Amino acid sequence: MAFFGVLVSWTRYFGFVAYIPFVAVLTAWWALAGAAVGWLDRRRGSGPPVVAAVWVLAEAGRGHFPFGGFSWGEIGYAFHDVAVARSLAGWGGHLLVSFAAVATSGYLLDALSAWRSRRPRGARGAAAGITAILVVTAGAHLLLPSPRPTGRLRVALVQGNDKNRDLTPAEVADRYLPRNHLRLAGEIHPTVDLIVFPESSLDADPRTDAGLDGALVATAKAHDAGLLAGGNTDAPGGRLYNTAFYYQPDGRFPAVYRKRHLVPFGEYVPWRSELSFISALRAIPRDFAPGRRGTLFPVAGRKVGTLICFDSAFSSLARDYAAHGAEALVVMTNNRSYRRSANSAQHLAIGQLRAAETGRPLLQAAVSGISGIVDGSGRLRSKTPLFSATVLVGEVTTTTGRTPYVALGPWVLVVAGAIVAGGARPGKPARARRRLRP
Repeated sequence: MAFFGVLVSWTRYFGFVAYIPFVAVLTAWWALAGAAVGWLDRRRGSGPPVVAAVWVLAEAGRGHFPFGGFSWGEIGYAFHDVAVARSLAGWGGHLLVSFAAVATSGYLLDALSAWRSRRPRGARGAAAGITAILVVTAGAHLLLPSPRPTGRLRVALVQGNDKNRDLTPAEVADRYLPRNHLRLAGEIHPTVDLIVFPESSLDADPRTDAGLDGALVATAKAHDAGLLAGGNTDAPGGRLYNTAFYYQPDGRFPAVYRKRHLVPFGEYVPWRSELSFISALRAIPRDFAPGRRGTLFPVAGRKVGTLICFDSAFSSLARDYAAHGAEALVVMTNNRSYRRSANSAQHLAIGQLRAAETGRPLLQAAVSGISGIVDGSGRLRSKTPLFSATVLVGEVTTTTGRTPYVALGPWVLVVAGAIVAGGARPGKPARARRRLRP
C-alpha cells in the first residue's frame, strides 16, 4: 500500500474518492501474490524462481484486470535506464526484467538467511542462482539481434502548454492550445520530416473546422513535413473518439488513428448509473469509445505507428505495430492534469521499455511535458522540462525486423505458469522452522 500510495500519488488531484479505491485495487494484486507464495511455501515450492514467476503472473493480471488493467509501476519499468535490462526486454518484454529482478532479490535474501543461520550449502545455492541470472542477462545483452536500420527520420515535437493550471474560459475561447502549437510550429527552422502536436492539442475536429484545417494544411506545406495532431471526434451513441489526425506534406489528410485502450473513470465511467451518486464522476459527461485497430502513417517513406497516452502502457499494442511493419513509434499524450507530479516521468520510462521491446525508436510528445526522443535500444536521447512552451527537434534511426519479443510474444507468462505449476505439485508439508536466535 505504501508503494502504490507513492507511485500513483498523482491520483489525489482527482480526489480521495479516486485515490483510495485505486490504491486498494492495485495492492490487492500483490496481496494475492503473497497469498500464493505462502501456499506454495507450505508445499515446499517457493524458491526464488517460483516467487518471481508468481510475481510476474500477478503483474500480468494487474495489467489486464479490472477494466482493461493498469500496468503502471511494474518492476521491469524501474530499470528503464539500465542497458542490459532493456536488452532483456527485447527478449521477453518488461515482464522478463521483472522476473530477473525479483528472482535476484530472492536469492540475495536466501544468501542472507543462510549466512545468519550458518548454512554454507544454502549460501552456495543462492550464489549459484545469482550467478546464473547474471550470466543469462549478460548473454541476452550481447546476443540480442539488432533490428535493421532503414533510414533517418528528422522530427519536431511541439509542446505548447506552459500553464500549470486549468485554462481560463477566456483562454479556451481564444483557442490557446491550438494557437500556441501552431505558433511554435511556425518557429521550427531545421528541415524536418515529421511535426507532432500532442494529444488534446486541438480543440475541434479539423475535418469540420475549415479554419483549423487550413492552418494545419499550411503548417505541413510550409515545412514540407508530415503533421500529426491530437483531438476529439464524435463517435456513435453520443460518445467521442480520442483521435490522431495525420496530414501529409502536401496537405492531404489520408487517415486517422483512434485510441484503443481507454482510461477507466477518466475517459469513460463503468457502471455510470450505479455510481451516479459520486459527484466527481459528473466531470466526465460523455464517454469515449475505443478504436478498433492501429494505423500506420506514411512519413518520408517510413511507416510510423501512433499510440495515444494510456495506449503506451500496454506492450501488446506497440508489439502489434512492430509486427506489422512500423519503423518508428509515436506516443501522443496529455499529462497536464497530473501537474508536476512523477506521472510524466513514469510515462516516459514506460516508453523506453516499449522502444526496447520492439527495437523501434519512440517519440513521446506531451502537451505540457515531459516530451522525449528515445532510440531503438530504449535509451533516452533528449527530453523537455515540464510546463515549458518549446519544440524538441531531433533525429532517429528507423528500423525494421523483429526482436525475439515481437516474434514470440509474452512467452515469459507461459514459462512462469509452468514454474508455478511445478512448485504446486503435491509434496510433503514443510516442517515448522526454528526461529533464528540473535
